[in-house]
Amino acid sequence: MGLDFADRIGRIPVYPAADGYALSESVALLASNEAPFAPLPEVVAAAAEAARTAHRYPDPGASRLRAALAQRTGVPVDQIATGNGSCDILLALGDALLQPGRELVYAWPAFSMYPQLGATAGATDVQVPLDAEDRHDLKALAAAVTPQTRLLLICNPNNPTSTLVPLEEIEELLQAVGDSVCVVLDEAYREFVTSEEPDASLELLARYPNLVILRTFSKVYGLAALRVGYGLCGDSSIRTAVDQVRQPFFCNASAQAAAIEALAHGDEVDRRVALMVEERERLAAGLAALGCQVAQSQANFLWVKLPAGVDEKEIVGGLSDRDILVRAGTALGGVGHLRVTVGLPDQHERLLAALAELLAQR
Repeated sequence: MGLDFADRIGRIPVYPAADGYALSESVALLASNEAPFAPLPEVVAAAAEAARTAHRYPDPGASRLRAALAQRTGVPVDQIATGNGSCDILLALGDALLQPGRELVYAWPAFSMYPQLGATAGATDVQVPLDAEDRHDLKALAAAVTPQTRLLLICNPNNPTSTLVPLEEIEELLQAVGDSVCVVLDEAYREFVTSEEPDASLELLARYPNLVILRTFSKVYGLAALRVGYGLCGDSSIRTAVDQVRQPFFCNASAQAAAIEALAHGDEVDRRVALMVEERERLAAGLAALGCQVAQSQANFLWVKLPAGVDEKEIVGGLSDRDILVRAGTALGGVGHLRVTVGLPDQHERLLAALAELLAQR
């Protein structure tokens, strides 16, 4: 007879994870938007030191990490949530706010986890297409809000398209939707923004108690394997609700220690960001020279539209045969596209040479 799983299991999409986790170091991993730099030695040492007491449970409230984040951001400690990556907090927000009869609004394509929230809670997803420049259409998003809407998600910069919506437009949206909708700014890639001050969005929290800003240590800090992220909440009641729907000990001791130490090395983070932004522009120019259309990126990856008539699957497969991994756009909502992580210069040279060879074979 077998197990009879809940009805919602059939509705919850499977996250389209990238391949390559068991491959050799010679493979160019340009598929998962990871940092190309290893954590600083001091960060590794902090994580290792915390592991010496792994027989003890971690601080359930991540009090030292939240205090460090409060000092870094200026947000009060009781308005800061930490978690097993920012996805942990995102899913908890869905659990806390959604149920059958309620709605979740977000642009599409956007982060692949978003459809999981509504499906898990039995809520209704309202997907709003991006505009012609692969950016969020904030007026259309605001128009999609109804009395049943409880969550509105804005991935900024957007994954997978890498594009940014300016903060003045975000504030116009916040004013339009009112305070009965929890607006989530998913800022996993915010540190790579160069068109405006990366931390400027934090000022919105004091004016909008229904706002949550999600950030992560997985990208610019290079701690993807340790899984630690945080949410900055406009009101402490949001953090309380997030914690109520999760298991305790949601952030392990090594992750907490590594994140605290990483925050102490802001100058090195800035240096790495500058190097990656330089490579981002160089790689974008190289792809454009091959006849690809590249969205204006404000993240650590590029959204690449292949030339007309080029088979996306063949390109991804051909690159994989040459030990270069990128993400196929179809699984992310963009047929005929690639999502390419900004890596190291030698990886980019390999990618451009391989792509030129594959395009020449058409």
